[in-house]
Amino acid sequence: MKSLWDDREARSFGRSALKQRVYTSRLLGRNPELVLHGGGNTSVKAATKDFYGEKTDVLYVKGSGWDLATIEAEGFAPVRMEALLQMAEMEELSDSDMVLQQRAAMLNPNAPNPSIEAILHAILPPKFVDHTHANAVVALTNNKDGKKHVEDVYGDRMLVIPYVMPGFILSREVYKRIRKADFSKLDGLILMNHGIFTFHDDARESYELMIKMVSKAERHIRKLRKGSAPPTAKPLEDLPGLAEIRRQVSALRGCPVYARLNASPEACGFSKLRNVASIATRGPLTPDHVIRTKRVPVVLDSDKAVDKFAADYAAYFRRNTDGKLTMLDPAPRWAVWPGHGTISFGATLQEARIIEDITTHTFRTIETVEKAFKGWKALPEKRIFEIEYWELEQAKLRKAGGTKPAHQGKVAIVTGSAAGIGFACAAALAGQGAKVVGVDLSPEIVKVMEGIGGVGMVVNLTQDDQVVDAVEETVRRFGGLDVVVSNAGIFTAGAYLEDLEQSNWDKSMAVNLTSHQKLLKYTIPYLKKGIEPAVVLVGSRNVNAPGAGAASYSCAKAGLTQLCRVAALELAPHGVRCNIIHPDAVFDTKLWTPEALKRSAERYGLTIEEYKTRNLMKTEIKSRDVGRMVAAMASPLFAKTTGAQIPIDGGNDRVI
Repeated sequence: MKSLWDDREARSFGRSALKQRVYTSRLLGRNPELVLHGGGNTSVKAATKDFYGEKTDVLYVKGSGWDLATIEAEGFAPVRMEALLQMAEMEELSDSDMVLQQRAAMLNPNAPNPSIEAILHAILPPKFVDHTHANAVVALTNNKDGKKHVEDVYGDRMLVIPYVMPGFILSREVYKRIRKADFSKLDGLILMNHGIFTFHDDARESYELMIKMVSKAERHIRKLRKGSAPPTAKPLEDLPGLAEIRRQVSALRGCPVYARLNASPEACGFSKLRNVASIATRGPLTPDHVIRTKRVPVVLDSDKAVDKFAADYAAYFRRNTDGKLTMLDPAPRWAVWPGHGTISFGATLQEARIIEDITTHTFRTIETVEKAFKGWKALPEKRIFEIEYWELEQAKLRKAGGTKPAHQGKVAIVTGSAAGIGFACAAALAGQGAKVVGVDLSPEIVKVMEGIGGVGMVVNLTQDDQVVDAVEETVRRFGGLDVVVSNAGIFTAGAYLEDLEQSNWDKSMAVNLTSHQKLLKYTIPYLKKGIEPAVVLVGSRNVNAPGAGAASYSCAKAGLTQLCRVAALELAPHGVRCNIIHPDAVFDTKLWTPEALKRSAERYGLTIEEYKTRNLMKTEIKSRDVGRMVAAMASPLFAKTTGAQIPIDGGNDRVI
């Protein structure tokens, strides 16, 4: 591990102690081998003036919710040192009261909550204190001879603290052990099964001590591994299997989840280890990870593995609860899928990505310990349970609530979504929490979907292989498929039947009917494994009120309506709903240029405004109106409706 310190970059942050603290904190955060997603914490002690101009000694400590990789000065909570040191003298203090009193001692009430380890930072004399959960140090401690290996690597330069639960108890334990310590002879602390602290009166020295100490652990591990490389393997792909796993996990969690498959050679190699079911289920790298990952993953070695995980989790809860706790959902947060890799589950894509990062470092470190130390050993389950069901976490659970977006955690495909109605549908679904894959012939689809946090794919929906690729890539990315909005279409040039060119008819049928049939064919197997699965087809007012000269368009849309009815009949036994919407006179699309709109209005002897509102309600129908309706039809609002035809036309006398 190398120091990332750069003199020029350091100067750009400024010379104050807090600004240097920001810089070195970011250096730590840049290295995922040290900290991941909010892990670790840093601090600096400084004298400042309070609101009344009184000189005050303050600990600026990383605030809750901030990530070291991106932290700013306002991410450090300013806490009065006097209050922290007073708390350190107390024999007993609940973590809830500790958090309350730390907040009461802040100079700025708008700052984030101080780290739960603020007292520990305060009692260490040096000005700068750095704490990480470095993989190499955790590997050094999480084995049957952990203390011996720590002593072999560091001698007496690091004070070794046996595992104690983070929070006030840990602070008190360290406080007792450092009273007689000579800090001129110490480079830091090793917290067994937890992490490492380094400290110094200079920001750079404290940071580079961290790099130096972790590097020592890395060298020791490399020596014991004797150059052996991690195992790798080619992945087996089973996308229907992935969708089924996601469905089962979502049911246990009580909400749709994303399932991110890590099918890298490294993940597949780990998943195929002979003893993977044993080593993967001994516990997390550090107890902090349990909040995100639960204590162990599910090992998908049978069809009943997810159900068994839930039963085992309930038993784990019963073994360790004091009878006053509320059990969390029993759904796994990650999985080892032998031969396929690992899977991370999240109610949001961000959660799934964070868990994927943590679990990737977890299985790498487990494999390292197995190879170098001949035996991965995590903390006993009781210790992990204490963190998972910490009073502070239970308090968060009691405060949690509120209504979630209708499509949170769902995966949707929307066709013809580069503009107009298709884009409005995609935007409405994305706005309600779904991850949307937009497909279109236009290359603009990629950029357009990025704008709503979705994925754009250039696809010709009349080509089977391209449709299959798009559907499979969607499942590969997100784990399944829940909503299909089949909107792609064209309006072929009007012509009376006797003058209708065959190519006009054939093209309309291919795009406005057959492409929808192809999409259904290839998405249905995944929709059957979806969460509250729904199909919404975009038809036309022409189905119920056709016009002369529009045979190719009207007949294709009529066929699409019949396709919807048949699909509703076939899919209802599988819990998949299929409905169709019939919009009319939607003029805010690329099809309707100002010139075209003006010509059409003049043909009817109307002004443009009159033409746009020529319905019973005298209201204009816009793309976003259609998008909102489609999102509603795909949501639980229409959970009891299938095979329906819904007009969105402001009321049409010919249809009514």
